[in-house]
Amino acid sequence: MIRVVSGVLLIALLVVTVWWLHPLATVALASLIAVLGAIEVANLSQQVGAPVPARFVGPLAGVICAVFAMGLTMGRPPSIDMLTVVLLAVIVAAGVVTLAGGAPDASVVARAAVGLMAPVYVGLPLGAIARIRVVQGPRVVSVLALLVIASDSAQYFAGRAFGRRKLAPLISPAKTIEGALGGLVAAAAVGAVLGSRWIAGVSPGSGALLGALVAGFGMVGDLFESLLKRGAGVKDSSALIPGHGGVLDRIDSWLFAGPVYFVFLRYLG
Repeated sequence: MIRVVSGVLLIALLVVTVWWLHPLATVALASLIAVLGAIEVANLSQQVGAPVPARFVGPLAGVICAVFAMGLTMGRPPSIDMLTVVLLAVIVAAGVVTLAGGAPDASVVARAAVGLMAPVYVGLPLGAIARIRVVQGPRVVSVLALLVIASDSAQYFAGRAFGRRKLAPLISPAKTIEGALGGLVAAAAVGAVLGSRWIAGVSPGSGALLGALVAGFGMVGDLFESLLKRGAGVKDSSALIPGHGGVLDRIDSWLFAGPVYFVFLRYLG
């Protein structure tokens, strides 16, 4: 029951924010999620003896998300992408923070890597998703949500009904090849029907391709986050969301599906 209530509340929050509030509300929500997600990555790193300051990676993830979503630029001409400036600053700041972490030991490479990876891994994809809401409106970003939901649901039910062969037994033993195929088919169907209606210039065929790409890369994102948790020896990224685990546990597939969706709309749609 707790899981169901939490899920309903999360969906309601997203619907209200995306459809009824100003686009900046979506940017603010995405940035908050980026902060929390990056903090969870830092906590996973700490579990394996490579502590990274959560107060460093969390806010940086939020800044990266917001800057990407708002599409800020500096100077004219030429125009300098503010995101480039932020990312360059992240590289320098991650080095400074690693230097301030104490004497060199076996964890120094991992600490430096996570200091760079955590804010970018969470901040950029969420910024891309929020950017879609800002530029193209609630319908287009809702297509992404429905593709991910359709894929996840079909993976679960197809896996329960027909699952025999394990997809990645060392990383996520519950996932099956049959479930993955079900997710691809369901997302392709949703993309063909809904994508062609709600996204300008997208035909049923390209909508189906978009759905399959989003589903496929969403599965990779899910497995990647599971790999991080397995390496850290934990079941959930945190216990922040009752019945669901942490923020990363809810957005893992979005972090890979979102950039693919963004690139498709930008260059192939």
